[in-house]
Amino acid sequence: MGIRTWSWRFFLATGLCLLGSAASADYPIAGVEPWQRPQGAPVITSVERDAAWYARALHGISRPYPASLRFLEDQGNWNTPFIHPGMPGPYDIRGWHR
Repeated sequence: MGIRTWSWRFFLATGLCLLGSAASADYPIAGVEPWQRPQGAPVITSVERDAAWYARALHGISRPYPASLRFLEDQGNWNTPFIHPGMPGPYDIRGWHR
């Protein structure tokens, strides 16, 4: 790849990054000032864990449930890989892919 090909690709990528950052400047960015929560940042107000959520979270685990699963009581509305199917085949110890 010649220097001319490299340079125009570099400037194009840089320009697109600058346009993208300018377009997202209106939204609050958490972490810029870690001592203060940005105005307008989303806030979790409630956590709802119904019977279907618990059935999914405890899929493939037999009773009595181990005490190490007590973390589910404190699980919020964030993503957790524990309640989703993982790898298939011999690694599927909870039977998600049967």
